[in-house]
Amino acid sequence: MLIIENSTDFDVDTKRLEMIANTLSQKDIECIFVNSQDMLYLNLSERNINKTTDVLSFPLDDIPHAPLGTIVINLELANLTAKELNHSPNDESALLFIHGLLHLLGFDHEIDNGEMRAKERELIERFSLPESLICRTIPTEQSDEES
Repeated sequence: MLIIENSTDFDVDTKRLEMIANTLSQKDIECIFVNSQDMLYLNLSERNINKTTDVLSFPLDDIPHAPLGTIVINLELANLTAKELNHSPNDESALLFIHGLLHLLGFDHEIDNGEMRAKERELIERFSLPESLICRTIPTEQSDEES
């Protein structure tokens, strides 16, 4: 089950997020939507980084019947990014949710060999979404071969 808390004025397509969550996990997942100022505070207090960001993930220990963890999405920044990239805010929120959920599941694009990027691409295609940040910034193996 997806547990949603939205402290912003933005609307979110939670049904789509629920479908994505159910595709990847049967555990409960908490998703909190915040504005840029709240995300700045959270990023500073939890990661000692004094800037806002688009998504943070907080996995919980893998204990039976415990939730998988919490995903925090900055809807203010998601809406700005969606506008810049000419897609809907709900598409951008779904992309950020996928990214955060993959981190909860143990994927880490900063240290893996492309597994997270591949899984993200698979989900993006499955849910007919535009390319995510990780797919936009990291070239595919095919692009590397063509260069």
